[in-house]
Amino acid sequence: MKFCPKCDARLRNRQEEKVLTCLKCGHIVASETNGTTTTASVIQTVSNYDYSDDPLKIMDSEKPIEALPTTNMECPKCLNNMAFWWMLQTRSADEATTQFYRCTKCSHTWRNYS
Repeated sequence: MKFCPKCDARLRNRQEEKVLTCLKCGHIVASETNGTTTTASVIQTVSNYDYSDDPLKIMDSEKPIEALPTTNMECPKCLNNMAFWWMLQTRSADEATTQFYRCTKCSHTWRNYS
C-alpha cells in the first residue's frame, strides 16, 4: 500500500495505465511491479485547489441559513418565536443527542440537552 507524498492519502491503483493516483489531490505516480516488489516514481502532480489556507467553517453566521428546519421556540435573547434547529451527538452514544437552536431574527445560538 502506497501513500501520496503530497497529502498522505492512499494512492489508488490504475492497472491498465500502471500508475497510482491520489483521488484527493490528483498526484500521479508511476508503478512498476517486479515479482513481489513495487517501485514508484512521480510522473505528474495535478493541483486543482489548495485548501490549506481556508479555515474550516461548520456554520457561517454571516450568511442566512436556508437549508435548516425551523420550529416554534422562544429565543432567550430577543424573545422571537422562530428558530432554526439541528441535532448533534455531543456526548457518548448511549446518551441522548443535543439539540441546537439559532434564532431566525438575532442569530443567537443555544442548546437543549435532551
